Amino acid sequence: MAMTTAWLVLAVGDARQHGGNDGYDDNPSEHYSWDSTVPNSGQIAAGDVIAVWNKQELIGVSVIEDIETGQAEKARYSCPQCSRADFKRRTRLTPAWRCSQCGALFDEPVQRIEPVTTYRSLHAAQWKDGRGTLTGRQLRALCDSPNSQLSMRPARWEKLRAALEEASGPGWPAPGETGHGAWRPVRGGHRIVRTRTRNGQQDFRTQLLSEQGQNCALSGPAPAAVLDAAHLYGYAEAEEHFEHGGLLLRSDLHRLFDRGQIGIRPDTGLIDVDASLHGYPLYEQLHGRAPHARLRPEHRSWLAAHWHEHRS
Repeated sequence: MAMTTAWLVLAVGDARQHGGNDGYDDNPSEHYSWDSTVPNSGQIAAGDVIAVWNKQELIGVSVIEDIETGQAEKARYSCPQCSRADFKRRTRLTPAWRCSQCGALFDEPVQRIEPVTTYRSLHAAQWKDGRGTLTGRQLRALCDSPNSQLSMRPARWEKLRAALEEASGPGWPAPGETGHGAWRPVRGGHRIVRTRTRNGQQDFRTQLLSEQGQNCALSGPAPAAVLDAAHLYGYAEAEEHFEHGGLLLRSDLHRLFDRGQIGIRPDTGLIDVDASLHGYPLYEQLHGRAPHARLRPEHRSWLAAHWHEHRS
């Protein structure tokens, strides 16, 4: 049987320090985004195993079901002195940036816009959480090139699976297994789609994190990696990030909110969970509770419109 390729991909979220670009809109348990400026960008394929880590530990593992490919324009930044992109923000000092290559200090990097091919892996269906299994050091050692500094590094799934089973026991099926509960890579390829990028989405999320902290507006404190910047209205129609038109929502609650299965009752201001979800304690316990976030009048107006759209 042919060896299955696995990719160790880095997702640092809002903890990223590199200043060469604006980062990517990742949700590790569902999708991972990159573009043609990233080494190995065109090598990863549907059917490959994707292992997401944050430098300290493994976040989770899945199989890529599909890869969406599109075209976009990307802002890239460089040092004004040496034109390299290897610089980091100094959080408490000024000037705000320091170049790791030439040592230059500067307030603003040079910006340029260039066309790129965008990629997004879709892998939600077979996601398995991996926290507490393998450390960053162990993961580096499993890569084909252990000393690589790339954000997307190839490895062998068979080696990674063996390490996972040693760390946490059985439950990581081998490629090609069949039967109930089998978890196996499926073969496929890329498909080309036209994608519409949400301009300003990263800034919108950064603003919400600054205002609301690492808190889901419905359920409370949560890691930033699982918090989505949720619009309270149909962004696809408005195509604008309205002030106070969004809240941070845990990714699963965001999806249920968009489907109308979770909402805020305008008459009571309390969370309402659709009866179809009452068999799931994680969601049923939210029913009838007050939102964790302190809602502004603008939030309540958008939430009322959402309620009337889905529940009236």
